[in-house]
Amino acid sequence: MTAWLATLLRPGTGALRDSQPQNVNYAVKSSLLLSFLESVPEVDAKLKPANTADEKFEDVVKSAQDAAVLVLVY
Repeated sequence: MTAWLATLLRPGTGALRDSQPQNVNYAVKSSLLLSFLESVPEVDAKLKPANTADEKFEDVVKSAQDAAVLVLVY
């Protein structure tokens, strides 16, 4: 069985007034994210099929780097 997670990082301000800023991390199960993305026809048409082939570690790292994005929200 293979499990996938999509992670979201959000900078936080810390729990205490004078504390150092902290990152707040979230994880979303990929099956839930995929269901959400497939519900939008414009996005569903652009999704690539899952790659289930065995790959070398370096190729997996490259694929993950190519798939990662940074979203800035103000």
